[in-house]
Amino acid sequence: MPAPLNPQPIQQVVLTDANVLYSRVLRDYLLYAAEYRIIALAWSRSIIDEVCEHLIANLPTFTTESANRLISAMNETFPFAERNPQQEHFERIAQLNLPDEDDRHVIAAALAAEADIVCTANIADFPQQITKELGFVVMTPQELICQLIMTHPDTMLLVHKTAIANLPGATDQSTLEALRRAGAPKAAIAITQLITP
Repeated sequence: MPAPLNPQPIQQVVLTDANVLYSRVLRDYLLYAAEYRIIALAWSRSIIDEVCEHLIANLPTFTTESANRLISAMNETFPFAERNPQQEHFERIAQLNLPDEDDRHVIAAALAAEADIVCTANIADFPQQITKELGFVVMTPQELICQLIMTHPDTMLLVHKTAIANLPGATDQSTLEALRRAGAPKAAIAITQLITP
């Protein structure tokens, strides 16, 4: 694990939705940002199971064994990240009218984690009037990465370099292209500015 650069207490707890963790490049950036302690990550077992279900369905080389290794690695590296909602959390949001009922467990997990941010690609499914009342904001992965680059540029440069170093064959350009394909072109531009002398 990289040595923490930020001596200050972690300020933001980020609950990651399945559609963010599904992307290798987005997952890597957020996991390494958490290793460098500029954010704290949280997820629930339901969220991780959903990630693995889609990876198994869509990637021929991703197997049940791969899923078990991914879950174990994430939970061993971040032993306090898995925060599973209890009945009280579901009761608190039982009367909410949500755009997508499938996201109810994500909101419950955010409450269980006492999250400051829910990071999701589907921000329309988390209306601001609901999330503000519950005490968290919703950001796309692009918005979150760009915010972290603005507030922690040196650390995010190391995050980028770590992501490349830990993926065989990865380069600056392949990683930036992966960010673009993952729906984060502005984040790719911001990273480009970090690595350009």
